[in-house]
Amino acid sequence: MAIQLTTAAIQRVRHFLVREPDAIGLRFGVKKTGCSGWGYTVEVARDQRPGDSVIEQEGVRVLIDADSLSLVDGTEIDFVSQGLNQQFAFRNPQAVAACGCGESFTTAV
Repeated sequence: MAIQLTTAAIQRVRHFLVREPDAIGLRFGVKKTGCSGWGYTVEVARDQRPGDSVIEQEGVRVLIDADSLSLVDGTEIDFVSQGLNQQFAFRNPQAVAACGCGESFTTAV
């Protein structure tokens, strides 16, 4: 399993974790949504759940639930700023198609 965070993503996650004293890391996964099938979920993790996989990079922990793992394996998480917009961006080698609006993706898995 490999999830990689860019330097910008690490800095942004650290920013969230400093503001949340009970946070233990970033929870990353997917949920059924949109016209293509899967949408990413990103939130501050406050607990480790049974079945979670945990990766750590430069002191930042990322927790991934077992159901999401095969769909996000190999993903690079970035944090991008474009004008006034700021958001996490995902480069997922498992994604074989995405909807036109960019809200959801499809995998071969």
